[in-house]
Amino acid sequence: MLELLSQPWPWYIAGPIIGIFVPALLLLTGKSFGVSSSLRHLCAAVAPGSNAYLTYDWKKDGIWNLLFVAGIALGGVVAGVWLTNPEPIALAEATRADLTALGIRDFTGMVPTDLFSWQALGTVPGFVVLVIGGFLVGFGARYAGGCTSGHAIMGLATFQKASLYATIGFFIGGILVTYLLYPVIFN
Repeated sequence: MLELLSQPWPWYIAGPIIGIFVPALLLLTGKSFGVSSSLRHLCAAVAPGSNAYLTYDWKKDGIWNLLFVAGIALGGVVAGVWLTNPEPIALAEATRADLTALGIRDFTGMVPTDLFSWQALGTVPGFVVLVIGGFLVGFGARYAGGCTSGHAIMGLATFQKASLYATIGFFIGGILVTYLLYPVIFN
């Protein structure tokens, strides 16, 4: 069982599990799947009244949002500490060549330490990707009324037109960053 859990799951296994989870959550609990709203509840619980955006009755939705975020964090720790696959992540040679051309050469972990590490944070590319990119993702998630998981998984599953527009925007943004911004940042 541990070997099964420590290996990457193919899309045809993971996709249907997510696909079953979304309607089950909605039908059984009436709750929508999404992460950014859960993080908003966490901030409202920790810093009540400090900001108008966080001044609302977060308890009316129950604490399931907070347990959801805690489960994500705990699952990440369990997967990263006890279920780590010792094999390098399988990347297509074309992807590896493109990343190498950008200066990313360490492919031994889950993420390249050339970009995602404390040392990389002190570099211009690391700062832009981690700090500025992180801020833009957080701001964009709130501006769009939800994050990628909320819109692309739950919103599309419930036929929300705004989620379709947001998901199209996520893909366009990803393509623009990959092909236009990354070459400028890394060179």
